[in-house]
Order: sequence, then C-alpha cells, then structure tokens
Amino acid sequence: MSPEISPSGKRSGPGSSPELRASHADRDRVVDVLRVAAGDGRLTSDELDERLEAALSARTVNELTALTADLPPVSAMAGAGLSVTEVKDVLRIEQRFSAVERVGQWVVPRRLELAVTWCDVTLDFTQALITQDTLRIDVDMQGKTLTVITKPGVVVDADALAVEHCKVKNRQVPDPGVPIRLRVELVGKKSHGRVVVRPPRRTVGQWLLRKPRGAADDR
Repeated sequence: MSPEISPSGKRSGPGSSPELRASHADRDRVVDVLRVAAGDGRLTSDELDERLEAALSARTVNELTALTADLPPVSAMAGAGLSVTEVKDVLRIEQRFSAVERVGQWVVPRRLELAVTWCDVTLDFTQALITQDTLRIDVDMQGKTLTVITKPGVVVDADALAVEHCKVKNRQVPDPGVPIRLRVELVGKKSHGRVVVRPPRRTVGQWLLRKPRGAADDR
C-alpha cells in the first residue's frame, strides 16, 4: 500500500519519522492549508491566529501535522478542482474586448494585476477561498465596468484608485457586528466606464423573508 500524504504535505507510513525537522517549505504548506480552511469556514479567526502562530514556530513535522489533523485532506478542501498550490503571490490578468470573471470558489491571490481594455470585469467574493486578510488590486483598466461583489467581512477601499471619466458607485454596507476577514485595496487607474462595489443581489426567497444580502453566503 502506498503511503498517505498528510495535510502538511509529508508522507506517512513505514520509515517516516515523526521527529523529522520541519523546513520553511513545510511551514508554508501548513500555513496555506490553515488559511484555506479558515476561508472555507472550518476555522474561526481566533483558531486561525493560534494555529498560524504555532505553525510558524513549529520545529518538527509532527508538530505541523497536529495543526491540521482535524481538517480534511487538501484535495477535499479545495473543491471545484482547486488546491492550495494555486494560491499565487501575484495573478496578472491581461485581456481585451472580452469579459473577465472570477466567480464561485476561486482562490484569492495575494495580489491581483488587472491590465484590461474595454472588458467588463467581475470579481465575486461571496464564495471565494480567502487565504489572507488583504488583497491589493493594481488596476490598469480602460472602459466598461469593474464590478466587485462583497459579502459580510469583505470590505473594499477605493480611495487610492485614480479615475478619469469614470463613475464610482460604492454600495457596500459594512456590518459592525462582523469582523473584517478581507480588505480589498483598489489602486492604479480606471478610465471611462464605471466601478461598482456592491453586495450580492437578494434571491427571491431572501426578498420574501427580508433576509439581509449576503446572509446565505456568510461563512
């Protein structure tokens, strides 16, 4: 039988050593697993902070494995074909004349570069896998509409975004009772068209029950 891969990314089985010293790469893998688990609602913010601190100070692989022992394997957590290896430091999107969408369970990078011309761009964070507390979006966009869809705990700061012949509509409604899990910072330049920041649209059931927008997706 082939050895199994633990949540820390190490193989377990005959010949494995629980006291094997952890490397920086081992710690980084566990940190990504923990952050994806928190983004998926499996860990609270306090639990994430405690485990991240323990992961960064762990000396052995055994200590790291214990931090993810109650979490599903990486492949099961990723969902929709995603994995923590897809968490990128920088994701650059270059596009002309056709729509750009990031919706569903997409993995939020640490920084996003948008270099697009006459393209509608939609970034929907309602089901996104959030792996850190800040996302910087460097905008170089001409024409059409940049739409950012938020959810409770996700806030957008567009103060540093330079606009030219462009309207900015910020419809987000911060909830002081929900801790901020992700701060999206828009920087760079947007010329012509619009920038729209809004919560998800209510479903028919939410309208009937008067549920707040984003409540069904809150994790």
